[in-house]
Amino acid sequence: MATVTFDTLKLVEKLKTAGFAPEQAEAVVRAIADAQDELATKAYLDAALAPLKTDLAILKWMMGILLAGVISLVMKSFF
Repeated sequence: MATVTFDTLKLVEKLKTAGFAPEQAEAVVRAIADAQDELATKAYLDAALAPLKTDLAILKWMMGILLAGVISLVMKSFF
């Protein structure tokens, strides 16, 4: 999975100026960075879903052909 990057030092400095202790600020930033490692990016999802979209398109065509065959058999039995 691709990672989302951000400026950790800048965030630590912002947290320190907001009143966080240096240890707290660093712990919060580490927790955010660890949580973001589990996130999926749009590009990753697009790449992962591309084969599924192709399979669905093929399935639509197969179902259409099958439905046309069934309709033709039903029509043949009545006419």
